Amino acid sequence: MVEIVSDWTVIDSARIVMTMAVETAPPGWMQDWSAQGSGKNARVGVLLVHGFTGAPPSMRPWGEFLHSKGYTVRVPLLPGHGTKPEDLNKVKWQEWPAKVQAELDELFKSCDQVFVAGLSMGGGTTLNIAQSNNDRLAGLILVNPMIHVAFLPHQLAYLISHFQKLRSSVGNDIKRPGITEHGYDALPTRGIAELLKMLKITRKNLSTITVPVQLFHSVEDHTLPVSNTEIIMAGLGSAHKTRIELVNSYHVATLDYDQELIFQNSLTFIEGLTK
Repeated sequence: MVEIVSDWTVIDSARIVMTMAVETAPPGWMQDWSAQGSGKNARVGVLLVHGFTGAPPSMRPWGEFLHSKGYTVRVPLLPGHGTKPEDLNKVKWQEWPAKVQAELDELFKSCDQVFVAGLSMGGGTTLNIAQSNNDRLAGLILVNPMIHVAFLPHQLAYLISHFQKLRSSVGNDIKRPGITEHGYDALPTRGIAELLKMLKITRKNLSTITVPVQLFHSVEDHTLPVSNTEIIMAGLGSAHKTRIELVNSYHVATLDYDQELIFQNSLTFIEGLTK
């Protein structure tokens, strides 16, 4: 996913990483994906949400792992993603949680318990949805979640978007060589303004979330500062919240060297909360 580190100027820094085109993704991976579970875990659902300018490929391997354990899984494509960067400038922030809510409602048609997992902006969207579904959810799993961008209010981002629709990308922050999340190679500025609106509202209501939370944080993250994790951990109303450090992955940790650690620990988390 393409996101901002701690201030807007980072976008124009010399460190620019061009992600591979959307078209290079495996056939069928740039769209909604779901799989019905089997056995004793079939009625436990897991919804996995990708990040800003990212796509389902960043979450699909995780989803397939959980499905192999019998869980019912859904990995949606968020509005404005999987096509071209300009499309993210046409989306209102409410469309992202609305999409996740619709996917959540689908899972509850066949599942008794549901967990939601989010990567980066997907983590922020997960937290937004959790606030209105706190009594329904079994737990949340967050990987390098996003909750703010320091010194960049959404009003300033919106103003900048009038002069520059797209900016250079700092995405695909993955330590493993040759790995890509098949996200956009540009940063849609109007989309950033909408994202910041959502995060501001979400941050104000973190204390309303009381479900168990498992959070993974990369020690070396070139996309988001650790303040995002610290704000979330401090703000959550959850009595059961754990933080796991990832020492061998960058921002898109679900595709990085610590992938198995995330998969296995999330499985343990889910198993511990499943009736």
